[in-house]
Amino acid sequence: MSSDWCGDSAVTVHLRFFAFLRERLHYSELDWELPHRATVDELWNALCIHYPQLAELRSSMTFAVNREYVRGEHVLSSDDEVALIPPVSGGMDVPHRPRAD
Repeated sequence: MSSDWCGDSAVTVHLRFFAFLRERLHYSELDWELPHRATVDELWNALCIHYPQLAELRSSMTFAVNREYVRGEHVLSSDDEVALIPPVSGGMDVPHRPRAD
């Protein structure tokens, strides 16, 4: 899929969705086209135009590009892999057990 932007200097990034994002969008992976020198924030804004249900999640989202955590101002390059990681919860509380010495 691509955004509404198309042009000669476009970059295509590979998106990976995790946890409830995958469930909401019904995608685990997606290719997305952006203008040259687009940032992670600009990617997020483009996604929110196509998937308005994402907009409320921005403040809690984490992004990784090529397996490195990045901030919203990170500039994307063609063929980057962008992981969109929502907050996760769960796990199990284990009561503290004294160590046996």
